[in-house]
Amino acid sequence: MKLSVIIPVYNERETLPLILERINMQPFNMEIVIVDDFSTDGTREYIESLSGLHYKKLFHDKNQGKGAAVRTAQEHIEGDIVIIQDADLEYQPEDFETMIRPIRDGGSDVVYGSRFLGSHRVFYFWHYFGNKLLSLFTNILYNTILTDMECGYKAFRSEVFQSLKIRSNKFDLEPELTAKVFKRNLRVVEVPITYYGRSYSEGKKISWRDFFPALWALIKFRFVD
Repeated sequence: MKLSVIIPVYNERETLPLILERINMQPFNMEIVIVDDFSTDGTREYIESLSGLHYKKLFHDKNQGKGAAVRTAQEHIEGDIVIIQDADLEYQPEDFETMIRPIRDGGSDVVYGSRFLGSHRVFYFWHYFGNKLLSLFTNILYNTILTDMECGYKAFRSEVFQSLKIRSNKFDLEPELTAKVFKRNLRVVEVPITYYGRSYSEGKKISWRDFFPALWALIKFRFVD
């Protein structure tokens, strides 16, 4: 079994080396697909300096967003299972085993990490409230019981991941993936993960303004592909 780890990156020069070190410590046959979304803080130069046949290094010529970075990675995947790993240290590579086990054991097509089922840093109430509200809308629209639709930690069987036609460019990626997964009646398992949310002073990028595009994406992709 080969694991493809997608890392969408934008201006994470301080944290990317740390996350790569921890990923490389995991006991899996891996390829690491790094997509730099036109970083301006030295991240691109650091990625270019990386050596190792297991690295695939892709670069955008303008900033487009996380969704666009994940879409770019889709056509470069060669593993059996795909996991999306942010570069900001909020999600822990030590959870890879938890994330991929349901797929490896044949019981799932897609695995969602849930920040609310596992250990987590105590983070912003309004983020929590927004996440819960979006999860509620998801469960109503798609007749499911997710606890954390907006979580960025997701794993897929590769053939499932590569068959998804991703249209979103930014943080509306998560509701789009969710809509398309549940519309296909794929087998989804939710597992607890460890989460260390960043503050804005530490570089957190998502804000309350992203709530409305996410809600619109949930509604839109319920009816269109």
